[in-house]
Amino acid sequence: MFGKYRVERDVLDEQRLEEVTQRKSYTDTHPSLTDRLKDSVRCSVPKLKRCVMSSLPVLYWLPKYSVWDYGMPDLVSGISVGIMHLPQGMTCVMAILISLITCYFHSLWIGTFTVLSIMVGSVTERLAPDAAFIINNGTNITTEVDVTARDLYRVQVAAATTVLGGLIQVVLGMVKFGFVGTYLSEPLVHAYTTAASAHAVVAQLKYVFGVSPTRFNGPLSLVYTLGHVCSLLPQTHLPTLVVSAVSMAFLITAKELNSFLSPKLPVPIPVELITIVSATLISSYAHLNSNYTISVVGEIPSGLSSPRAPDINLFQEVIGDAFALAIVGYAISFSLGKTFALKHGYKVDSNQELVALGLSNTVGGFFQCFSVCPSMSRSLIQESTGGKTQMAGLASAVIVLVTILKLGPLFQELPKAVLASIVLVNLKGMFKQCMDIVKLWRSSKIDLVVWLVTLVSTLLFNLDLGLAGSISFALLTVIFRTQMPSYSVLGNVPGTELYVDIETHSQAREIPGITIFHSSATVYFANADLYLEALKEKSGLDISKMIIYKRRQEAKQRRRERRAARRAKRQAKRELADAPVFSVEEEAGHWRNTWGDPDNASLGWMSEFQDGDTTTLGSSSDDTLSRDLERVSLGSLGKWTWDIHSIILDLSTANFIDTVAIKTMRNIFQDFSEIDVDIYMAGCQASVVEQLERGDFFSESITKQCLFASVHDAVLFCLNHRGATSFTRYETSLVCMKFR
Repeated sequence: MFGKYRVERDVLDEQRLEEVTQRKSYTDTHPSLTDRLKDSVRCSVPKLKRCVMSSLPVLYWLPKYSVWDYGMPDLVSGISVGIMHLPQGMTCVMAILISLITCYFHSLWIGTFTVLSIMVGSVTERLAPDAAFIINNGTNITTEVDVTARDLYRVQVAAATTVLGGLIQVVLGMVKFGFVGTYLSEPLVHAYTTAASAHAVVAQLKYVFGVSPTRFNGPLSLVYTLGHVCSLLPQTHLPTLVVSAVSMAFLITAKELNSFLSPKLPVPIPVELITIVSATLISSYAHLNSNYTISVVGEIPSGLSSPRAPDINLFQEVIGDAFALAIVGYAISFSLGKTFALKHGYKVDSNQELVALGLSNTVGGFFQCFSVCPSMSRSLIQESTGGKTQMAGLASAVIVLVTILKLGPLFQELPKAVLASIVLVNLKGMFKQCMDIVKLWRSSKIDLVVWLVTLVSTLLFNLDLGLAGSISFALLTVIFRTQMPSYSVLGNVPGTELYVDIETHSQAREIPGITIFHSSATVYFANADLYLEALKEKSGLDISKMIIYKRRQEAKQRRRERRAARRAKRQAKRELADAPVFSVEEEAGHWRNTWGDPDNASLGWMSEFQDGDTTTLGSSSDDTLSRDLERVSLGSLGKWTWDIHSIILDLSTANFIDTVAIKTMRNIFQDFSEIDVDIYMAGCQASVVEQLERGDFFSESITKQCLFASVHDAVLFCLNHRGATSFTRYETSLVCMKFR
């Protein structure tokens, strides 16, 4: 059922591996800054074509557009969204057209967004308050607000904020700031869009109940607004509430019917378009506005504004707000784009989308347009009505243009409650993302916490501060997981070259004399100390205590040797002092007088030698006892103190290594060498080896022969070098590679 393979090769350390693979030098794989600049400015036809196609996506998708497959759904969807976007569409029609040319998103509708509109409105109110436009009425000595002058200045402030925010987005896109989108994980995006949907719902409640709550800005504005709406519920305008209820009931029923019949229909039923047209006709003939004071869209100005340069003197006053507007707009754009991209299976170029959004805002600002981003509610409506491509946005832009120029009066009687009902019903799908809580609870508690923190922070602190807090918290979870990884000792799977955690795999066998230490994360400054402590714990070797004890024993040994040397020196001096002075003749006479018993002198000399030697043997015996005691003491400090001769550090999970980690690794080599334990590293990626080289890790004592291509290579080397005989009785089949 499963295939088998058998490999016979040399054991490869890093030095041998580089020789076999002919590893390129660092300069070959990393061109200099000058070379990169030359390559970036070098122009070629393929490169120019790729640049143009990436900057203008319309050149890519428009030639492939199929009118037969997508024409009718896009047209119906565009009409529905375009009519629904009245009258706000007048403030962003030019931005819509620019986004069609530069944007990749297939399913998103670019337009005004509630939160962005509130942010722009807060800027205009701060820089153009009513108090700055008070004029005196000369007839009755009263004051009043010059509304015309105030509104004209507020339009200038909004246009300047929009243009500056767009320029910031373009610059950020050109410097590849879109990488920030990689930190928007799927749980974060889902929670963020759910919270944004809640903001949109609260913004529509005043139209549903027909009340006029105070507008709040800043943190907790959602709570304050919702609280004020609830306090105004006794003042609910009943005719408006009836219109909202009937509209929502019709929309929900029609959408369910649409879902049931969708397999049999060539295009979805344009429920929203039918609702808007029907509501407009009923309101017009029943005079809902005049008879029941139901709020309607009202007068729609005709004609387009001529382009006008913004007041650059306002830039310094709105730069902070413009930057926040740029970031929030991008976050909403990328979050929604990622959600729809995952659903429909296309990729998102975050940098290009940032540039496209910036160009839309910059050009739109010259036409006094509000800041725009993908609209959540209208994107959902575009999808639910069958929109497939960007052509649906073009159709809606045409509808807005035609309405502005000719058909404005036809939709003046459209009740705002109907538009609010359409938004609420279409946001239902976003709130289904709350079901992620159950799935995340089962799969990942950390992702669940990220989801909840994102939701709560965005609800309480609005989309700008909520986004910053959510990303910061998500990054903290990444740091926490890399700072507190899991550490394990690996054992061999019998008959294979595989090594797994011995605590979680009962059949994994430890290699006698060898400890294979594994970390689930890369080693860097935040976890380097924890890595060293975990190594001591898993190996059972308390290096610091063992080194201190060994040095004490060595000091004691040196003191004993010095005392023994001094005793020997004193003994030699005494023997020299007691020796008699004699001549040849006297010595000859002495030997003649003692000839009869010559062994006495010899035995006496031997006795003296033996006495001296007895002292030497006694000293040797003391040393042996000291070593035995030392072994007992050291053995009590660690479980495998005398069983381990080699430790292999599995660095296969490391994708980088910083200077702090390099210093820690160097200390590990030095400290363990003092207790005669060899350290080896295995599975280092090429980038990690390059960083070790640049960090001056290698030396005469630590060479590339201490690095091995895999854990198995390191194990075979250790067994051949220091422990093969003790291993053969455990698993002889492990040694299956040729060692050289």
